[in-house]
Amino acid sequence: MEYLKVTGLKKSCFRDLSGGQRQRVLLARALCASEKLLVVDEPVAGLDPLAQKELYEMLDKLNKEKGMTIIMVSHDVKEVVQRAKTILHLDRTQRFFGSAEDYLSSKWGKLLVKEEENA
Repeated sequence: MEYLKVTGLKKSCFRDLSGGQRQRVLLARALCASEKLLVVDEPVAGLDPLAQKELYEMLDKLNKEKGMTIIMVSHDVKEVVQRAKTILHLDRTQRFFGSAEDYLSSKWGKLLVKEEENA
C-alpha cells in the first residue's frame, strides 16, 4: 500500500475517491494476487492528464524496480510505444508483433501515431 501511495486511503469509501485514487487502489488490489504479472485494460481511461502521468509512472516503476511483467490493453498508442518493450497490435487479426522500435517503423505504427498527433 505504501509503494502505491494508498496507505492514507484505507479508511476511505471507494466511491468518494478520485479517479486516480481509485486506479491506485485497484492496482494495489491486483498486486495482492500476483507479484510478477499484471494485466491492465485501459488503465488511464477517464483520468485527468496528471493522474494519467502518475499511473503510467507507477506502472513503469513496478516494471523496472519490481521486475513485474505488465500486459496492457490500450488505445493510447503514442504513450504505450514510448514505454513498452514489445507491442502486439490486434485489429480483428494480428497486425503486428515485435519491438516498440520496429512498431514505429511499421505501417500500423506510423499510421496510428500520426493519427494521435493530429487529434
